[in-house]
Amino acid sequence: MLTVWAIGGIPEIVDGDDIAAIIGDAVDGTLEDGDILAVTSKIVSKAEGRVVLAADREQAITDETVRIVATRVHPGGVTRIVENSLGIVAAAAGVDSSNTPDGTVLLLPVDPDASARRLREVLERRFGLRLGVIVTDTLGRPWREGQTDVAIGSSGVRVLEDLRGTRDTQGRRLDVTAPAVGDEISAAADLVKRKSDGLPVAVVRGLSHLLDADALGARSLIRRADMDMFRLGTDEAWQQGFEAGRVARE
Repeated sequence: MLTVWAIGGIPEIVDGDDIAAIIGDAVDGTLEDGDILAVTSKIVSKAEGRVVLAADREQAITDETVRIVATRVHPGGVTRIVENSLGIVAAAAGVDSSNTPDGTVLLLPVDPDASARRLREVLERRFGLRLGVIVTDTLGRPWREGQTDVAIGSSGVRVLEDLRGTRDTQGRRLDVTAPAVGDEISAAADLVKRKSDGLPVAVVRGLSHLLDADALGARSLIRRADMDMFRLGTDEAWQQGFEAGRVARE
């Protein structure tokens, strides 16, 4: 049976806080072997000092950008969909102004997989249990309205369950099926964390079969740009093709 619940008692996190100790105190006495902790990236970013002044937001987005996917002007300003230094394609490079003190914005953790690994190692030592940790963040999806949480960092959990080579219920071989269970766990945890209620950590129980100390981190979920059939926005792709044709004619 799958059970997901949010953990209370976690205070506002600031630069330099030991979030492993804070989370450990909050979950003390509640964890079981095989549990997975879903931790909102914002508290990781705050503890790691990934805070910049809101006035510097546009420059922060530029600094975090390695590739522009699409740019759109709208009445409220400009939206930039970009690939950031983590390989994540997101609006504003993941620079976020929600749930952060007035006048500041948050950057994503420098290395969410490493952050998840440090949390897992500390908590496993403290409680003597096998645990998984997933660092989550909220992203939009192409062709879909709204947002959902996905895994941007992980440790000790298989975030991609490769079912290729197995058989379906009709006996047919599966050749491409690989559920992104890390994202599914993140989305499930987001249902109980409730961003406006100050509940940044959830416990997911019932998926111990996904625990693997040697599992690849969440970066393994990112499709390489050269493998992405939709790597540019429509306007950008049209302009690139137009320019390529112009050059070819000269």
